Amino acid sequence: MVRSQNKSVDLAIKATNLNGLTSNGQVMVGNKAFEYYNDKNKADFIQIPYGEIDYITAEVLFGKKIVRFAIHTKSNRNFIFSTRDNKKTLRAVNKYLPDEKLRKSLGVMDYIKKSFKKK
Repeated sequence: MVRSQNKSVDLAIKATNLNGLTSNGQVMVGNKAFEYYNDKNKADFIQIPYGEIDYITAEVLFGKKIVRFAIHTKSNRNFIFSTRDNKKTLRAVNKYLPDEKLRKSLGVMDYIKKSFKKK
């Protein structure tokens, strides 16, 4: 059995881990770390202490809906998640991370503009 790094949990919500093969489980946002636990395989879990998070990018559609978000760690690992309420999840994480670490990811048009500026 895996022990949680958190002493208190602010939010527990159903989520999907989108790294490689997708898996369904629970995301727990607590006072020490962001944690994901797979529902079916108890050995499949991710625990990311807030000190290890470099920044978080959110994919926003039409300026309103957050489809998924990615956690980028200081050790150059990326973890992609989608929860039942991504906005609520990111607000819970924002209590422990400064605003500068939460970013909006580039859209399709931004990638196209960026590619033309390189030439």
